Amino acid sequence: EEIESLVHRHPDKLSMEKISSKNRGYGAEMTVVTYCQNRKESDDRSKFRILLSFGQHGRELITTELALRLLSILSEEEFLPNMDRAALNKTLNKLVIKVVPMENWNGRKLVEAGELCERRNGRGVDLNRNWSVDWGKKEKDYDPYEENPGTAPFSEPETQIMRKLSVSFEPHVWVNVHSGMEALFMPYDHKNITPVGLPSKMMTSMLEVMNHFHLKDHCIIGSGGGSVGLVLNHIKILSTLILLFIWGEFSFVETKKKRISNLTFLNSFCSVSTDY
Repeated sequence: EEIESLVHRHPDKLSMEKISSKNRGYGAEMTVVTYCQNRKESDDRSKFRILLSFGQHGRELITTELALRLLSILSEEEFLPNMDRAALNKTLNKLVIKVVPMENWNGRKLVEAGELCERRNGRGVDLNRNWSVDWGKKEKDYDPYEENPGTAPFSEPETQIMRKLSVSFEPHVWVNVHSGMEALFMPYDHKNITPVGLPSKMMTSMLEVMNHFHLKDHCIIGSGGGSVGLVLNHIKILSTLILLFIWGEFSFVETKKKRISNLTFLNSFCSVSTDY
């Protein structure tokens, strides 16, 4: 309701749609908020496109609060201290940002009903394991309860919605936001290696610069599958981090005159602070 009210207060910059899907009697619905400084230009394919998804695991309550705060900052109802607003607005004018505040609403309802450690969706599937990349592969520490990948890749309505959104939007950057560690993760989430090639090198370089100059080298950098923990993060820190990520990633790519391969982001996630 708060996000819907925010969108209604800023129709010049924000728009909202609801996407639903159903499979074998189980359905899911997702809210998607689109930010563009001039809403009429939100379909302009020349703009740099960023997809931000939150709340993939039901128990990660703070991530949806972060999405609300981020949208409040983008709509200029809140402001971050020590931020060069003119420079930020100059960058934001070149972007279209889609925000999924809560990917796993059915799992969230279970948590709010008292199952406080539930990470899976409404029928017991870990959405982080329901994608096609190495689907069903079981690592040595595989937990069949926590990491149930579903009956097949994209068997879950939530994953189907995210795939449809990513294919239609074609983001240059996709940030999947979790709570858990002080970390800047890049693919892969499910194993302790990172992809090879230019996109991976660009991600690593950009994250290292951000970590050093803005986060005092506090964050772990690398694959999500390499190191995982569970420590709550502060909303203000994460809000700043994501805006710096948006600003830094755009500037980095502009400087290099290279576009990160869409395929990399459609098949795997770049995660900010994940509990895996």
